[in-house]
Amino acid sequence: MPDTTKPEAVAPENAPTQESAPATAKPRRRQARGERRIAQLLDAAATVFTTSGYTAATTNAIAREAGVSPGTLYQFFPNKEAIAIELGGRLLERWRESHGTALIAAGQPLPLDTLLDEVLDPLFAFNYDNPAFAVLIHGHDAPGQIAQEFNAIHLSLLARIEEVFAVYLPDLSPAELSRIANTALTIFKAGLDLVLTHEGEERQAYTLEIKTVLYRYLDPLFPEGEDCPLTRSATEGAS
Repeated sequence: MPDTTKPEAVAPENAPTQESAPATAKPRRRQARGERRIAQLLDAAATVFTTSGYTAATTNAIAREAGVSPGTLYQFFPNKEAIAIELGGRLLERWRESHGTALIAAGQPLPLDTLLDEVLDPLFAFNYDNPAFAVLIHGHDAPGQIAQEFNAIHLSLLARIEEVFAVYLPDLSPAELSRIANTALTIFKAGLDLVLTHEGEERQAYTLEIKTVLYRYLDPLFPEGEDCPLTRSATEGAS
């Protein structure tokens, strides 16, 4: 009896298999539209978190603030925590840029009052422009991942402040520098919470008060004029 079994089909040589076939790339326009939608949702979340706090905020409120349906929101984020983590990550990246800018002038031979302006103004401005940052970073109910990431940045910022103080105060021990840096940063953070509760001229007045407190704390410690190590270095280099 003849064999009626059909021979197995053989794929042509070099034909792409299901595993090796390249994935179809998303159209560029769709990707750009998706990025715009994500930015829209994150902006809305920042507003809702700032006005309501993290715990009271809901995905429905965020969708409503963004002007989209909850179903549209869920196409991009599975829940409120995912939104907060994405927003927190972006804000932390901006914070890194901000505190880098704030400390860039710290290696210059500046008088203490000018140094405080150069260092603090970018930090104050960042928090004015991003009020959700304080809600997510300092809020006791924010996702733990955000707090962990901020803690790492806080430690790096503290180390950088110690480096700056070491240039101005080379005779102090590491323990003394750490204590002064911790105190100065704590004054700034406490003052920032106070400043952010005010608007307009009152905000500017409180900003000046915080700078004054820091100046009066640091002024007895910081040598100026010919006694400043940075000034001496600049003078020696010029000669």
